[in-house]
Amino acid sequence: MTANAQAVSQTGSVADPAGHKARPLRLITCGSVDDGKSTLIGRLLWDTKAVKEDHADVLRRDHRGQQNDLGLPDFALLLDGLQAEREQGITIDVAYRYFSTDRRSFIVADTPGHEQYTRNMATGASTADLAVLLVDARVGLLEQTRRHATIACLMGIRQFVLAVNKIDLIDYDQTRFDEISATFRQFALSLGVTDVTPIPLSALLGENVVTPARKSMPWYGGPTLVNVLELATQRTAQTVGFRLPVQRVCRPDEGFRGYQGTVAGGSVKPGDSVVILPAGTVANVKQIVTFDLVRNAAVAGDAITLVLDRPVDVARGDMIASIDAAPATGRHFDARLVALSQDGINAGKHYWLKSSSRRQRVRVEPLTSLDLGSAQWKEADALPLNAIGTVRLSFDETAIFDPYETNRDTGAFILIDPDSNNTVAGGMVSARSTDIDGLEYGQDRDHVVIALPGDLADRLIASEAFAEMRDRADIRRVGAKQAATLLRSID
Repeated sequence: MTANAQAVSQTGSVADPAGHKARPLRLITCGSVDDGKSTLIGRLLWDTKAVKEDHADVLRRDHRGQQNDLGLPDFALLLDGLQAEREQGITIDVAYRYFSTDRRSFIVADTPGHEQYTRNMATGASTADLAVLLVDARVGLLEQTRRHATIACLMGIRQFVLAVNKIDLIDYDQTRFDEISATFRQFALSLGVTDVTPIPLSALLGENVVTPARKSMPWYGGPTLVNVLELATQRTAQTVGFRLPVQRVCRPDEGFRGYQGTVAGGSVKPGDSVVILPAGTVANVKQIVTFDLVRNAAVAGDAITLVLDRPVDVARGDMIASIDAAPATGRHFDARLVALSQDGINAGKHYWLKSSSRRQRVRVEPLTSLDLGSAQWKEADALPLNAIGTVRLSFDETAIFDPYETNRDTGAFILIDPDSNNTVAGGMVSARSTDIDGLEYGQDRDHVVIALPGDLADRLIASEAFAEMRDRADIRRVGAKQAATLLRSID
């Protein structure tokens, strides 16, 4: 049990950790098919009074003949809005719902459990702070359960609630609950996840969802699901320098040139020095404009128009970044992928890679694939549908990334098949492929990236000697402290 969970079980009350005016906690329900994800969220909405009266009346009236023996509504119908979902009794698309308690508000994403809809699950996980992983108490952990847990972890989720559902169907067996909890904890440790709160519950009966089930499960003294959610932490702001992926160059007249986009990290204010990547041009911020006013500063999430103090060559797909904390540039990056296409990912094939506003041709070389049974990474030369693997990305032109752990916006990407235009994979950059930190060589070792302090970089770029090797070298600006560290590593 986590420290948060212990605090709930000992005190029986919860303080608002973020204030009721803070942004809602975003969570995702995931797991294998028929483990009760939609029913659990429906029950949450029902018991927290998030279902409007007219909706509740219609639900009772329209499905009276299909209710269970307890006379309860089919809670899953509160989430399954597509006709195909209602007809088949499965979840296909991601459904987002809002609910709140006296202490906190939430946005929950109900995701499908079927393997063919894994891409939808990954979409829901990409913005979540916490994952509620459901397991049917009768069958335990399945391959899809492990796949969803792994994808959630790759997406940066580090808080898990293991909801052992349908506990009433095994007569509230504590031994079975302990067995499932121990098995998942071991698997979670292989993913680097330690914050796991197991809860035995019945989504249909509402036991340990909002209301404690002390009568039917006297052996369980932990928190309810809502207790854990009320104490969960949100993802902290990622500490990176300023990032502005340029979406559009705004030129309404000859007197104004601005670069538009949504800030993807850090902050910026007039007077700050920035670098335009991949060209490496340096400029200063002259003005920050939004749709209705001129700003003194901008932070992550703000949609802005940035005006610089000098004419520079900037196009859609370029990135404007902090000069002392720039993202990595290069032609070779390591990444982790989730294959989402029936044809999988094949070695050596060229794809389109889309990240932020930038689209580039890339060649993908699979390196390893995760065996979900043993949680071991094994060598692989291809990634079939729904496989999770590590790959080497080789670009025709210079690419710009942050590691996904550092910045989700500038570290994530999708792969597009150039023949069909279908999205075939989603990925997260883990590192730039380098021989020495700050120096990068291409496969034929005829291309190098040089990391230098800003003033030395500018002098080198302006020199005649560099003009002769411009096509074979990229300059990466770093701070003096980082450059000193680089020099020590070379020595």
